[in-house]
Amino acid sequence: MRIPLTKYGLREIVITTIVCGLLAAVAAWLFWPVAILPAAIWVYVLCFFRDPQRSPAEDNAFISPADGKVVDITPVGADSPLGTDGVRIGIFMSIFNVHVNRSPCDGTVTKIEHAPGGYADARKPEAAELNESATIHLSATSSNGQAFPVVVRQIAGFIARRIVTDLHVGQETATAERIGMVKFGSRVETMIPQGQIGEITVEVGQAVRAGRTVLARLPRRDRPSQEKQQ
Repeated sequence: MRIPLTKYGLREIVITTIVCGLLAAVAAWLFWPVAILPAAIWVYVLCFFRDPQRSPAEDNAFISPADGKVVDITPVGADSPLGTDGVRIGIFMSIFNVHVNRSPCDGTVTKIEHAPGGYADARKPEAAELNESATIHLSATSSNGQAFPVVVRQIAGFIARRIVTDLHVGQETATAERIGMVKFGSRVETMIPQGQIGEITVEVGQAVRAGRTVLARLPRRDRPSQEKQQ
């Protein structure tokens, strides 16, 4: 069965294939059981950069930008990157999760900010302020034509050392569209204005899937009369 792989991992896949191939060849010549180790590393790297097809479970809702586990749901204020009262949903991605990130909603990229930093444990909320991060500002539009901000923040973790943000200012994104990845364990946050949240549909500790799991639904006034069946 073919494993779909992300373009964001091409460099690592090529390097790992060459290195592990050479190590496996040498190990097989000296003592063949040792060749299992580089082979296992090669398989893991391929699995890490897997990129399955995803489609949102509902239309007109905020969809998870990452695979992983919800580690916090926290109120934010005007001093946050969102610039208004809202909710931040933090998702921790372990080294075994799919790491391709996706847009939580339709929108237009208005700003991308990269901040240098350290590599603290990404499961903790303070990692957002301490660690290297890329903050993506989106302008979304409600059903009544009102524009509102949505923020996605990619945060490096203890193991993660590279953030890929595959977007540019002015680009339009669609819900569940690929927007980049954080390599080898990390955190991704979504910030949504309070006025655009009718219902939070996840809880701390819940497993979520990028481009698929609904994080929050719009207020009833902004929902269409018919929603896609889950």
